[in-house]
Amino acid sequence: MLELPVNDTTLLRQLQPEHAPDLFLAVNTSRKALRKYLPWVDYNTTEEHSLRFIELMLRKASEQDAIAFGIWHGGHLCGVIDLHDWDHPLQKAEIGYWLTESFQGKGIVTNSCRTIISYAFAALRLNKVEIRFVLQNEKSAQIPIKLGFSKEGILRQSAKLHGHYVDMVVMGMLRRDWKY
Repeated sequence: MLELPVNDTTLLRQLQPEHAPDLFLAVNTSRKALRKYLPWVDYNTTEEHSLRFIELMLRKASEQDAIAFGIWHGGHLCGVIDLHDWDHPLQKAEIGYWLTESFQGKGIVTNSCRTIISYAFAALRLNKVEIRFVLQNEKSAQIPIKLGFSKEGILRQSAKLHGHYVDMVVMGMLRRDWKY
């Protein structure tokens, strides 16, 4: 199991099957807030769903297609950050993240992103990392801005959220521009 220390209070730990109850609890305690921008929340209604997600991400990690980390802060699983949609010929991947409501606004996701980006560039030798988010998600937009990402564009109606098409913002960071 891969672990990436973020700082004295935060650790990224690759999700394992035994984390399913804690993962489900984290989703369930912030279901309403998470649902606003994350359509998968409606399909994660039991611990079994969380377990299936973890098993899927472990399989994808073995295929070098994705890797999912739980975000532990003060010993509590409070969110997830992952690298997904790896494009090996282009050496790029996308970061996804979410955090329970009670842990938001403390810099945890920004610091976790900094750690996973450094890992992606140094250990995985990626050339580019992208972050995509729903145009209206102002909280999520602040993270790549703080990290120095460049806005690359808006993908019009490129996702569906609760039956409605939504625009996605794409922001990118190149290894040569990474300063951390």
